[in-house]
Amino acid sequence: MDIVVEEKTFEEALEKALVKLNANQSEVVYKKEEMTGKLFKSSSVKVTVATKREILNQIKAYLKQLVEGLGLKIELESNIREDSYNIKMFSDNNPILIGKNGQTLKALETLIKQKLLKDWKIYFKINLDVEDYKEKRIDYLEKLAVRTAREVRSTKIDATLENMNSYERRIIHNKLTDFKGIITTSEGEEPNRHIIIKAEK
Repeated sequence: MDIVVEEKTFEEALEKALVKLNANQSEVVYKKEEMTGKLFKSSSVKVTVATKREILNQIKAYLKQLVEGLGLKIELESNIREDSYNIKMFSDNNPILIGKNGQTLKALETLIKQKLLKDWKIYFKINLDVEDYKEKRIDYLEKLAVRTAREVRSTKIDATLENMNSYERRIIHNKLTDFKGIITTSEGEEPNRHIIIKAEK
């Protein structure tokens, strides 16, 4: 539950909210609003504070609402590490939840970030996954990159990979940064942007 406190200064308001929540500043998120003074009333600061654990609960509740709108049931595992809110989903239909090349998963992540930004005026780090889809996808992309790069280096024939989002293209580029004898470039316009692996001249 969010705590709202209004005091003369931000420091006083935050301190009062922390006492009410029995928390320290590193355990909470907050937003402040300057309240303009009216007749016979001086200006003040209104602070809305919630624990990071409460934010995680809000994220999970909103996520369940979104996913149930797709007609799916999910179970969630979650944690907070280094200010990243990590949620792993387990559903009765993982392919629908993931979408083609993770597009549905990415869309859910974006919707949650936008809602939190609207509610709290803060950019939150959200990491959604379906079972271990992201880890498996990274492993697949890295193996694809190395296998294709070897073929290109051997045959001297350029290879064009499938269309990928910026996150997936970065995985390919990073994997092949130190791969001798080849270079990688991205071409095309979103959402049809892709990587071309070329042999060095």
